[in-house]
Formats: sequence, structure tokens, C-alpha cells
Amino acid sequence: MASTSSIGIDGLVSGLDTTSLINKLMAVEANQQTLLKSRQSTASALSSTLQTLNTKVASLATAAKAASSADSWSVLKATSSATSVSAAASSTARATTLTFTVDAVATTQSSLAALPADLPATSPTFTITHGDGTTSTVTAASGSLPNVLDALNGSGTGLTATAVNVGTGAAPDYRLQLTGATTGADGAFSISYQGGDGQPHDLDLTQVRAASSASITLFPGTAAQQVVTQGSNTFTGLATGLDVTVTAVEKDPVTVTTTRDSSNASKLASTLVANLNVVLSELADRTASSTTTDSDGRTVVTPGVLSGDSTIRALRDALVAQGSSSPGGLSPANAGIVLNKDGTFTFDADAFATSLAANPDQVQQLVTSLASGVATVAQQASDATTGTITAAITSQDALVDDLGDRIADWDTRLADRRASLQTVYANLEVSLSNLQSQSSWLASQIDSLTSSTSSS
Repeated sequence: MASTSSIGIDGLVSGLDTTSLINKLMAVEANQQTLLKSRQSTASALSSTLQTLNTKVASLATAAKAASSADSWSVLKATSSATSVSAAASSTARATTLTFTVDAVATTQSSLAALPADLPATSPTFTITHGDGTTSTVTAASGSLPNVLDALNGSGTGLTATAVNVGTGAAPDYRLQLTGATTGADGAFSISYQGGDGQPHDLDLTQVRAASSASITLFPGTAAQQVVTQGSNTFTGLATGLDVTVTAVEKDPVTVTTTRDSSNASKLASTLVANLNVVLSELADRTASSTTTDSDGRTVVTPGVLSGDSTIRALRDALVAQGSSSPGGLSPANAGIVLNKDGTFTFDADAFATSLAANPDQVQQLVTSLASGVATVAQQASDATTGTITAAITSQDALVDDLGDRIADWDTRLADRRASLQTVYANLEVSLSNLQSQSSWLASQIDSLTSSTSSS
């Protein structure tokens, strides 16, 4: 049996096109598998569509949560009336106004020194004493100017050293210019070295600039006038959450103001609307029907991949309802959030800014409440564990896997069926061959009898 079923040649005896016959029979047998493959392709496409939608809904949830947070709306910006003064407000800042003069800016010490005549030629040692009482000791490779510069520029010295030629003739006459890295009193320094006699000696420093602190006078000319000094040019925490940096003396009063950052509020609202539109547009595209014309001119209407999903319709309706709600009595349209006829939203930045300036608390309440509702709807749909879209994706993925197993089972079934048909037709050819042989033998026997009768 095995030998006959392995024959792959069309009917040599019957003349039948057995290959074609088997292929046609197998095509009929495979109809069920073809239907399963079609269902799997549809389920896979639906899962992919839902995953794309879920990503966009999750992004909407994130944007809506940010817009609904009171902390997001508490962001302030700081402005200064002088270009030489800058201010930065942190998340803890509060609305305030400060007026002050800048009496001095912080500086680093800068000094000149000549290389001592008694400096050892080999491995001279220098000790830097800082304004805060700490010391640093370095050893140069030699007493030459380049090696001394390398040592004083080393890590931990707190200095920058360079050579300055002060000579007036053809021969150079170098001095060490030593500059501290830190402003204020702690940035002051002195230097000693171990002379050739083995004793410490002070390096003779000529001061170019003394290390000094920055100084401002708050509320100048009032009974509350107060002088504030700081080692650096940045007055950290001058007011709650407010840092002020000065770069030049300002005898005329400078005003620094922290106010609500309207651009941040506008960004929160516009980002919310933009993400809401992304989701609504995605839902519209995936539920809209498409119209085509077939070969005989008939119109064919194909529904969108999500058009029959009640969960998707409910999501769209809920988002539109939340995005157009009017908590607190203020209409979203009055705050620049306008619902269009096509179910999407438009953000009018100018209208928002006008409304925010006129009634900031009411606009904040509107947007945060509206955003909170949108965030809830989006989170319920996109949550990685309990989301309705997540559940639909899980269901479709499970269906794809199940259909894949059933399709694989059909592969085995169809292979067995083809082998069975090949065996049947091969056996048919064998039987026909045997019958043909028997027929030929009988014919020969009859011919022999006929010949014998004729001879007698």
C-alpha cells in the first residue's frame, strides 16, 4: 500500500488527471480552514486597531490627569524689571512682588605673584589656605613656571593659575595670576611654599580683586529696609520658591514679580484638547463606512472595523459629553474650548487667555473639572488591567490564538486527507491495471480456443 500511494504520476491506466482531481477535492475540503484563516485575519486586524486606539486613549488619560491636577495650575513664572537680574520660580513659589537695589555683586579673588627666588628646583610644595580655613597642598614636578602652573591648576586647589608677561623689554617677565573658583568670603585664599631652607614662607600676593559677597537691600527707602548678603550671585530662596541672580550693581530699585504662568495654563488646556481630538478622530476613522464600486457597477458599502462595537460608541459619547460639560456654570466655549459639529473640539488660545485673565479661578475650576471627567473615562477604557479596550484586545488575541490552533489542526487533517486520496487513486490505477491484464489474458485464451476449433 505504501508503495502505491507514493506514486505521484497521473493515471497511466485510467488516463485520469488524478492530480487535478485531488487538488479540486482538497480545495473543497479546505473551505473550512479558509474560513478560519479569514476570521483570524479579521480578529488580528481588530486587535491591532484596538491596540493603536488604546495607546492614544492612554495618552489622553495622562494629559487629562495633568490638566486636572491643582499642582499643574500652581506653576508661577518670575519676571524682573532689570536685565541684569534674573529670577526663577519653583513649584513651591507663591505670587509675590519684591523690590530691592543691588549694592554689590559677588566676586572671586584674583592676585598676582612672582615665582620666589628661593623656590626649590625639585619638587617644590605649595599650601593653599582657603577662606573657610581648609587647606590644600600640591607638589610641582619642578620649580619651573610650567610645572608650577600645572600643580596650582590641579584638582582640589580651588584655583585657576595662568602666566602673565609683564615685561617691558625683549626678555619676558612672567607673573602668576591666581584666581579663586568661589565667590564670597569663603573664596579668599593665601598661599605658602616650602623654601630652599625647608621652612614655610608666605607667597607674596598682589591683590587684583578681592573675594566679596553679593549684597542687596530689600524694600529700600522703607521702614522694612533690609540688607541681605550672600556668597554667590544667586540668592537662593529669597522668597518662597524664588531664586534671584544678580550680575551688576543696580542703584535704582529692581522689581521681581511672581505671577501665575498663563502660558502653562494654556498649554495644559490645549494639550488636553489636542489629545481628545486625536482619540475622537481615531474613533471616527475606525467607525466610518467606506463606499466602493464593484466590477458590475454596484455600490458596495463596507462598515468600519469598529462600527459595530457598542463599547467604542459608548467611549466616544462619554468623551464628547465630558469635554463639553459646564461645571461651575462657565461654558467651555467661553474659555476657548469649542465643540464642533463633527464631534471634535477646537481650542481658541486668545479666548482662553482673555477668560483666564478675567476670572482665573473659574477657568481653572472649569478645565480641571472637565479634565478630571475625561481622565476618568479614558482611564476606564485604557487601564492596563481593567480597561474595556484592554479587555477587548485580550479577547481578540485569545481568539487569534485559538483560530491559529484550529488552523494548524486543519493542516494535519488536510495532509492526511490528501494522502488518503492519493492512496485511493493509486489503488484504483493498480486495480485497473490488474483488470486490464486479466482482460488481455482472457482475450488471448479465447483467441487460442477459436484457433484450435478452426484447425480441427
